[in-house]
Amino acid sequence: MDDKLLQLLDKYKAFPQVKAIAIGGSSAAKTLDEASDIDVYVFVSKDIDISCRKKIVEEVSSKYEVGGEYFGAGDEFLVDDIGVQLDVMYWNCNWFEGIVDSVWNKYYPSNGYTTCFLYTLSVFDIVYDPDNWLKNLQKSIKTAYPSELKENIIKRNMMLMYDKPFASYYEQIKKAIKRDDLNSLNHRISAFMASYFDVIFALNSMLHPGEKRLLKYSIDNCKILPVDYELNINKLFNSKGNEVVEVLEIMVKNLKSLLKV
Repeated sequence: MDDKLLQLLDKYKAFPQVKAIAIGGSSAAKTLDEASDIDVYVFVSKDIDISCRKKIVEEVSSKYEVGGEYFGAGDEFLVDDIGVQLDVMYWNCNWFEGIVDSVWNKYYPSNGYTTCFLYTLSVFDIVYDPDNWLKNLQKSIKTAYPSELKENIIKRNMMLMYDKPFASYYEQIKKAIKRDDLNSLNHRISAFMASYFDVIFALNSMLHPGEKRLLKYSIDNCKILPVDYELNINKLFNSKGNEVVEVLEIMVKNLKSLLKV
């Protein structure tokens, strides 16, 4: 890691409420490309005042946004000396512990992306953790993938995609096509695919890596995939009208043949 970046991170360590700092995202997962920024996770027991965060950023950046709470507390800025964009996120320790416990220990599924936070935890490059709090949390998920979690993810997301008697994504997509409602159609297809990938990763007992490059990642890493997996996903995004419905039906049928349902 660049020495200047480490010096910058040292400034966050000075806050007494900071319990740990980690590098995540594509940098930690070794999928960094020229379009990637660096994700920095600052774990806090309570919020750091925005004015204090801004003081750190202004010392190193001429282009920044501090206090943008669009996706939770965070700052985005370009570090002038090294020409790298940082996305610094401030995550509450209790909140994060609760997510890990809810998913890994209590097996609670989501509408897609169930294990994304756990994947983020699993690939963290920890740079500050004096009490080993984050290291121990990371260690807690390095166990066998819970069979109950797998079952719950698959059940919930198959229901959302297709099996619900009312308002499944499949039914909503059919209605959007009938109404020629392209906005609704795109929204529901995205929701369908979020659940579809959640099932794929659960079926393979793998943590969900997030929303980027999922097709390539799953092809490269998943041993269990439906017949014509890549072909049908590409068809879906290049289909119109009732062709969309036909492709969805094939995708669900092929997935269910793996689930034996």
